[in-house]
Amino acid sequence: MLTTGDRAPDFELQNQDDEPVSLSAADGEYAVVYFYPRADTPGCTTEAKSFRDQFQEFEERGITVFGISDDPVEDLAAFAEKHDLPFQLLSDPHGEVGRAYDSYGEKNMFGRTFDGMFRNTYIVAPDGSIARAFEGVSPADHAEEVLDALSDLRE
Repeated sequence: MLTTGDRAPDFELQNQDDEPVSLSAADGEYAVVYFYPRADTPGCTTEAKSFRDQFQEFEERGITVFGISDDPVEDLAAFAEKHDLPFQLLSDPHGEVGRAYDSYGEKNMFGRTFDGMFRNTYIVAPDGSIARAFEGVSPADHAEEVLDALSDLRE
């Protein structure tokens, strides 16, 4: 897990509209980079709706939100449309960015082993460093938890 003060790995991934988006697009502002396992599953939907429902506050504070999974762009587009998600959903199909953020690797479910995303979130400071890291987050009300942490960072 990356920790406070580590340099946030830059990335460029395709968003739900199949357009390239990079972390450097938020240069000079705080950014939230959250990793989630699978679009349109119960926990991931709960988490995405948490960010959607608090999105106006993120916008008012000038904070960019990126949700990253290994889903294909088409699945992200359907997920964003179905749940009216106003932030960038990014496709990391091979988990390269996830690995750079210690958020992709071997998982076990129902006796099966596979590679996938871990539910981690990072707040990236305006200088490009990790300001806060959340490991294995609970999807419900996570956006509020992130906003609280951002308030603490700005004090």
